[in-house]
Amino acid sequence: MGQLDGRVALITGGARGQGRAHALALAAEGANVVIADIITDLPILAYPLATPDQLEGTVKLVEEYGVRALGLQIDARDTTQMNDAVTRVVSEFGRIDILLANHGIIDFSTVENTSDELWDTIVDTNLTGVFKAIRAVIPQMRKQRYGRIVATSSMGARNTAPNIGHYIAAKWGVIGLVKTTALELASEGITVNAIAPGAVETDLFFNQPTFDVFLPDVKNPTESDFRKRLDDLDYGLSGVRFLQPEDVSRAVLYLVTDRGLMTGQVLEIGLGASARGIY
Repeated sequence: MGQLDGRVALITGGARGQGRAHALALAAEGANVVIADIITDLPILAYPLATPDQLEGTVKLVEEYGVRALGLQIDARDTTQMNDAVTRVVSEFGRIDILLANHGIIDFSTVENTSDELWDTIVDTNLTGVFKAIRAVIPQMRKQRYGRIVATSSMGARNTAPNIGHYIAAKWGVIGLVKTTALELASEGITVNAIAPGAVETDLFFNQPTFDVFLPDVKNPTESDFRKRLDDLDYGLSGVRFLQPEDVSRAVLYLVTDRGLMTGQVLEIGLGASARGIY
């Protein structure tokens, strides 16, 4: 018997990274899982996004837990696609109990050098897409008088950092959105919370743009150079330089199995960053 037997979860950005880890954590507790992802690259970003093969792979991994799984290609920025996804989930599974608005992208640029296109892409994905996902599930959750919504913010929305003003602005916005929605749904049996992870070892963090911005003094820095720099800086906590996706999934599982006493909260998984006042 799992803590989520019979529940139905929708996870955006679920094909890889944190989304995949969350899908497996919920499946291990008995939830049926719908994994949504854009599974196409965005030309303005200098690193690749998830692929159809990765989405298919996550679906298969979820099914190994003996639960139902479905993969959907969804651009959360698109209202019609997001609403249609929720309609399909309810049609095929009968309900929707959990939303993990997990999708997100990053790029590096000073505010002065951020183009309109880059700003719009980052904010539309990381904030507006989260809003559209949350908005889409509310009517069904109201009807059920039950729902658990968790949106992915960032430790960057607690302490901030240079070169990612667009990302930080969006992630701060997610927290405001979560707190407002939590109040609006407080009497409906629906909780709305945010998680704020620090750096996680996923493709969002381990990519060439990250290496370049962390090591501006190194020509064509590699992953090995990046890891060495983190060691030199004693980045992280007790020798742990960055989180694993499963570390974040434990926080997600805590929020979605809560009996309804936590809402409007920001759960930090930050390797002590809040105490130190750094990102």
